[in-house]
Amino acid sequence: MFLNPVRHITFHALDPYKVATFWSAVTGFPVHPDDVEGDEEILLDPGQPGVPGLLFIQVQDPRSAKSRVHLDIQPPTGTRDETVERLIGLGATLLDDRRRADGSGWAVLADPEGNELCIERSATERGQG
Repeated sequence: MFLNPVRHITFHALDPYKVATFWSAVTGFPVHPDDVEGDEEILLDPGQPGVPGLLFIQVQDPRSAKSRVHLDIQPPTGTRDETVERLIGLGATLLDDRRRADGSGWAVLADPEGNELCIERSATERGQG
């Protein structure tokens, strides 16, 4: 049996609650019931064994360089383009549009504190759902 050794994926944030609520909207993972606005650490708990949570830890220094790690998101419902528009409405910024006329490609976004994420086509758009 395979056991996933990754417990959390951790983000440093000036405002952990703000960034966590954005990522909650991205992933559907709820904020842990013990965590509230103003806490120095906020956990998004997927509630699924073997699936890492997202942990947001407060830091004092703003991000100064491009992160070398980002998450690729495949929307579980809807389309890539609907997801891009929804996340922009929640405070994301479109950094690089790599969507192609044939429907392939992805969009590179930044969350409200500049952490990058890529939005890919959904399984349905790929003909897998």
